Amino acid sequence: MNEAIKHIAERLNGLRDVLEISVEEIATVCNISPDEYLLLESGTKDISVSILHRISATYGIELTTLMFGDEPKMNTYFVTRAGKGVSVERTKAYKYQSLAAGFSHRKADPFMVTVHPKPDDEPVYRNTHEGQEYNYIVSGRMLLQINGKDIILEEGDSIYFNSLLPHGMKALDGREVKFLALIL
Repeated sequence: MNEAIKHIAERLNGLRDVLEISVEEIATVCNISPDEYLLLESGTKDISVSILHRISATYGIELTTLMFGDEPKMNTYFVTRAGKGVSVERTKAYKYQSLAAGFSHRKADPFMVTVHPKPDDEPVYRNTHEGQEYNYIVSGRMLLQINGKDIILEEGDSIYFNSLLPHGMKALDGREVKFLALIL
């Protein structure tokens, strides 16, 4: 597993230790078995943003703190210059770049997401998380599956949806797709 996943796993372990949370309790929050959770915390399995979002919402921790390790400090405004957002590449297929990591107590988490192309026969990974999500396609084309429905989004298209519904995306045309994602 890559270094970014290992660092996130270390932060999850530290959070559980500091807050004295049992493996069973946090696994219940994540809606997975304790054994599956321990795989995440060991850094041997990819950790989805939806699971991190559930943990951050339940325990009052900034999502970006879990993802990137830095505590937000700004509360008036925070500027992210082009290409300078804190980023993590969870897998070779997805890269998340936070656009507001330094602003504390955010009501939304904005990310620039890059999805790399995968073989056509590879299934779309789906996840769910509390709240709502907004995606605006900056470049490329993307297949977005929401609750079993396939939606093709092209550059300039956007979608707002209930993120409790199972959803996942896939880059099309053998090219990466970039989109702005707001998790609310």
